[in-house]
Amino acid sequence: MPGDDWHPVGSLAQAAEVLPSLGRRAFLTTGRMGLSSFAHLDGLWFLVRSVDPPQPPHPPRMRVLLDRGPFTLDGERALLADHAVDVLVTKDSGGAATSPKLTAAREAGLPVVVVRRPPVPEGVPTASTAREALAWVTGTASGR
Repeated sequence: MPGDDWHPVGSLAQAAEVLPSLGRRAFLTTGRMGLSSFAHLDGLWFLVRSVDPPQPPHPPRMRVLLDRGPFTLDGERALLADHAVDVLVTKDSGGAATSPKLTAAREAGLPVVVVRRPPVPEGVPTASTAREALAWVTGTASGR
């Protein structure tokens, strides 16, 4: 989308590698379980939003916001501004729930490090539409 400054990476470790070149104050929205990938980045400050408190290892300089979505565009704008965030790190969830933070980052001109979804393992069935998924489920349930 016009105005996006996205930096796609394949893993949290790769996100941690590129992050220092993009900003100093990161809004990390990748979940509390992956914070260890950023624990060595002591020169950066992190804003971490999580449903549950994270356990170590995690970045030494961080603020944790315990919160659960859905989040609004106005709320995401305020969060980025109030914490002087200059880079967003997120996972490609493929859903609309992340839209407000991505829009707020775009409006603020922030770079966004996007951790891509891993490829689907070979042999795992996929469906492009709900109709295809239903056909697969129906076929599986009937033993076809």
